[in-house]
Amino acid sequence: MARFVVEVFFAVVLSATNAAQEEVIDVILASLTKSASFLEQEHRNINLDGVVGYIILQAELKEAVRTWPHTDPLSWSQRTATVTLVRRLDQSLAKAVTELEKTDPKYYREFEPLLSWTFWSVPHEWSSTDPSLASSSGRTMECYDETQSDKCMTLLLGTWKNNGTPCIVTKSCRDTMTRFGCPNYSLSHQLLYFMLGANRGCSAMLKGDMRTSRANLTERQYQGIFCSNMLKGNMDIIQNNFTGETQDIFIENILLCGLAGFSDFLKVDWLQHILRLQDQEVGCFTQPHRRVKRRERMLKDGCSSHITGVSVSALGGYLNYYLTEQDITKRPLT
Repeated sequence: MARFVVEVFFAVVLSATNAAQEEVIDVILASLTKSASFLEQEHRNINLDGVVGYIILQAELKEAVRTWPHTDPLSWSQRTATVTLVRRLDQSLAKAVTELEKTDPKYYREFEPLLSWTFWSVPHEWSSTDPSLASSSGRTMECYDETQSDKCMTLLLGTWKNNGTPCIVTKSCRDTMTRFGCPNYSLSHQLLYFMLGANRGCSAMLKGDMRTSRANLTERQYQGIFCSNMLKGNMDIIQNNFTGETQDIFIENILLCGLAGFSDFLKVDWLQHILRLQDQEVGCFTQPHRRVKRRERMLKDGCSSHITGVSVSALGGYLNYYLTEQDITKRPLT
């Protein structure tokens, strides 16, 4: 029944009536409120990837509260609800992070910088991807595995050893993370690598790249290339009916490229796809036919730590985008 309500709601939203537009923020906040309840119940069990997703959401909500653009009574009540959400997340995430330190100390130490909301930056300016940058390679095999990805990221973060030097970019990591034509998680982690470097303050990630064909490419241009390919990937997923196996990467792409400031990922019909995956009673997000990541932790009721984490942070991205750019009380969402 709850899923039917979501379907009817979006049918109304897509008709672009002003009253319906005002309700989009309510729907996002209602979804996030359920997700906050799930975290409160499962903070001892959710894995690091899931916790990072909630921490990105925490950063997004704090920024939304700080910059809330409207002062009419309806909008201000939504801001009040967001403040309440932030307080709940602050408490639950403190417990979840403490639990991670005890249960997965090595992984915790390697990615500890990501476990603070202050590490994450929320976009204030928006760009669009460039379809001409999308590759037509058709490669389906991943370019590298999670172990290699983690190693390169810890070298950037400075967590590769105790008191390690940050912003280390080996030739192997640079070649891997700038390789074109990678699909799926290899591609999304290439983007994440550059985002982590930017947030860590690494200003010379491409120094030493002697390839003539890459001589003038900047870190931001790499992000544009990756997101242009990720958008193509998402459009292909939609064309192929958004099957269970592709749902996780579809939402991860929205999260990361939205966080990188590419607004063409924040489509209202893609928001609908995310909300459909939420268990309306439990509050988590589920995936019927899932790719099992190396550290994925499946929770009760078929809940997935990873897809829940990427979904809540993607929803936080939608909230900020519609608040700052769409002004949904005055403009259609389409």
